[in-house]
Amino acid sequence: MLAESPVRLVTAADIAARLGQPPRRVQWILATRHHIRPAAQAGAVRVYSTAAIALVQDELDRIDARRKGAAPCT
Repeated sequence: MLAESPVRLVTAADIAARLGQPPRRVQWILATRHHIRPAAQAGAVRVYSTAAIALVQDELDRIDARRKGAAPCT
């Protein structure tokens, strides 16, 4: 029988560190983008799947593109 690999969950601070962004910016994305949902909650801390990292990066790219006056990525 194959052993299942453990699911890796990350906090908003972990996502911010991986993306090189201020934690507050990532927290704002997570609070305002309702399609990025926590995978679980550990006490008062929301934890996200590693797939959320790519979703947050996409949102940051869209914000940066709008600020530069470029068409948003689709």
